[in-house]
Amino acid sequence: MGSSLIKLISIFLILITIFTSQAASQSDECESESNSSCNNKSAALPLKLIAIASILVTSMIGVCLPLFSRSIPALSPDRNLFIIVKAFASGIILATGFMHVLPDSFDMLWSPCLTENPWHKFPFTGFVAMLSAIVTLMVDSIATSLYTNKNKAGIIPEGQVADEAAVTTAQGHFHGHHHGPKIGTEGSQLLRYRVVAMVLELGIVVHSVVIGLSMGASNNTCTIKPLVAALCFHQMFEGMGLGGCILQAEYKFLKKALMVFFFSVTTPFGIVLGIALSKTYKENSPTALITVGLLNASSAGLLIYMALVDLLSADFLGPKLQGSIKLQIKSYVAVLLGASGMSLMAKWA
Repeated sequence: MGSSLIKLISIFLILITIFTSQAASQSDECESESNSSCNNKSAALPLKLIAIASILVTSMIGVCLPLFSRSIPALSPDRNLFIIVKAFASGIILATGFMHVLPDSFDMLWSPCLTENPWHKFPFTGFVAMLSAIVTLMVDSIATSLYTNKNKAGIIPEGQVADEAAVTTAQGHFHGHHHGPKIGTEGSQLLRYRVVAMVLELGIVVHSVVIGLSMGASNNTCTIKPLVAALCFHQMFEGMGLGGCILQAEYKFLKKALMVFFFSVTTPFGIVLGIALSKTYKENSPTALITVGLLNASSAGLLIYMALVDLLSADFLGPKLQGSIKLQIKSYVAVLLGASGMSLMAKWA
């Protein structure tokens, strides 16, 4: 499953490079940048380089924090604090879909630089976001079914196999109730965590590249300065949400490292791609508006589905939160704080 995700992400990055390189301006009216004093290419480049370094560091910190939480008893997955922090991060992911990605897509696909027919005659953003949510549900459901059937006997957390082998060697035998992989509810839940981590990673990679591309192609220093701070905040806490899912999936070190790597480098990769294409890529050209607008819509549908169904709903309707009204209230407050904080960021990003 890990190798499949890596292939999907690699294919996506190649396609994004091909499509954006073709997004040259196609109309004189929309190709020119504003003559504002904020447009300064030589001053914008150092800011973009600072953005690459700072976003890379904050992304790594955010996604790695939950992975090191096992050494801190209060932050282990079975503790209340972990649930509250995960709820906060889920609120950020939800607000990212509703307050950042979806409005951007509406703006792009309703741009006056696009022809009246069909772009102003039909709400493509809502339609594509809806399809994306349905497709995400299909992937979520089918992937769970396939891997459940593939592991009918249950699954073992990757890394636990070696521990059991060592115990078997030491004792010479294994009693029946210790032998074999996890079965039943516990194994099924672990499988769900793995599917959720994979799908969420894919959705985050899509919109992270698009965000980075827009920043890299822009020479507006007045926009880039607040955007750097907003993206650092965004990447850190979104990374915490993803890191919590990766931790619960109990992968081997290599798979964890690959997922951390892809999350951390996608926004900087988008910025580098935007810088490389800044001479030919015009954010107001019809090709760029359509390509990025549709990508944003599909990413929004995926993120909203994942936040509501696989993160918030799964936790709030689970036995741990259902067993404690006090913990539910704390978690709801955390969700609202995360969503509110990310919504405020919409003023700058």
